[in-house]
Amino acid sequence: MSRRVVRQSKFRHVFGQAAKADQTYEDIRVSKVTWDSAFCAVNPKFLAIIVEAGGGGAFIVLPLAKTGRVDKNHPLVTGHTGPVLDIDWCPHNDNVIASASDDTTVMVWQIPDYTPVRNITEPVITLEGHSKRVGILSWHPTARNVLLSAGGDNVIIIWNVGTGEVLLSLDDLHPDVIHSVCWNSNGSLLATTCKDKTLRIVDPRKGRVVAERFAAHEGMRPMRAVFTRLGHIFTTGFTRMSQRELGLWDPNNFEEPVALQEMDTSNGVLLPFYDPDSSIVYLCGKGDSSIRYFEITEEPPFVHYLNTFSSKEPQRGMGFMPKRGLDVSKCEIARFYKLHERKCEPIVMTVPRKSDLFQDDLYPDTPGPEPALEADEWLSGQDAEPVLISLKDGYVPPKHRELRVTKSNILDVRPPAGPRRSQSASGAPLSQHTLETLLEEVKALRERVQAQDERITALENMLCELVDGTD
Repeated sequence: MSRRVVRQSKFRHVFGQAAKADQTYEDIRVSKVTWDSAFCAVNPKFLAIIVEAGGGGAFIVLPLAKTGRVDKNHPLVTGHTGPVLDIDWCPHNDNVIASASDDTTVMVWQIPDYTPVRNITEPVITLEGHSKRVGILSWHPTARNVLLSAGGDNVIIIWNVGTGEVLLSLDDLHPDVIHSVCWNSNGSLLATTCKDKTLRIVDPRKGRVVAERFAAHEGMRPMRAVFTRLGHIFTTGFTRMSQRELGLWDPNNFEEPVALQEMDTSNGVLLPFYDPDSSIVYLCGKGDSSIRYFEITEEPPFVHYLNTFSSKEPQRGMGFMPKRGLDVSKCEIARFYKLHERKCEPIVMTVPRKSDLFQDDLYPDTPGPEPALEADEWLSGQDAEPVLISLKDGYVPPKHRELRVTKSNILDVRPPAGPRRSQSASGAPLSQHTLETLLEEVKALRERVQAQDERITALENMLCELVDGTD
């Protein structure tokens, strides 16, 4: 008799467990907008969830420790005039979050460490450049203040949030709606999927497609793509018969897939969450009640099924904690925040170990909160891998750090040196319409300053009267 050889892997016994009832976040009106984004973003300090809001779009931000029933009057982050479609925490500042909306704008917010008394309504900066709804956001993994947005206008814009400027505008690479965008580990390339069924590898600084594959999945429903640690592309999509499918591709040889597996028949788009430290990809389908996870290796069949975490309730969205926010003392290798209709439930993935010591094989050094590059260094052509930290002694999030925005002189239209930039930096004379717009902005700014002056004067007078009254 021949004995079956079991594949060796320390992740063969990963298992998931839902948090106890007192560790969930109750009474949250999760957004009902039809959009295939995660609706949830989490970091070691905060949990952010897109919620239902009358007269515009909003999301709620909760300190991670604030579990239990959420007060119905808990302040929201409001400011968008249309539904919020995507949110993303800055990887280099745990107090900064970006939101994208149906109202065509992207807003960047500073979240205080304390719970505010009123709604947060004033973003640090509003980024306006898309002509249709903005549904995808992704911060650069290694460069400070660099944010990518993709909209229904089929345009990808890369912003410098520190100045409010458009660094790059990729407006002629996608002929149809963009379904997903993902940076590689050092932020030199993008993997994009599009309604035209084409998977593309894009060099954003050169503004060109360096490799592409038509019909990586033959079905018409949306496809998703993420870069793996080895530079391969992991995709989820649908077959022509509407079966869900996963694929692994080598960008240097797009002719044949490295791996292609059919999964099941369901309408929900599979959202892939990839952990480069363990090379495990977790697949969460909207409307599913399970999380399936696979290990990606260099040995055939390359994508190895590990297990499925199943529950009774379907998920409306999912948040994925960065590695530095996990509890290493409990051998936690992933933590999800599953959105229900009215609550958010943490789900912890652990590798059982008998020892209480730090398991260095489970926790290699992982990206920390420090950027490796400044925005202008990245734009000039430099690349750098993420700055890594050890989790051996646990991770303590740094205290509140303010995002400083220094807007460049809006009347200075000299073209910057270097590769192609946005159209406004072309060096052409300003049009009458642009001058009128600038004039309106200056007038609006003056009115805001005057209103603030009046408020300060009224407060000063009130304090003077109180002082006089106590004498």
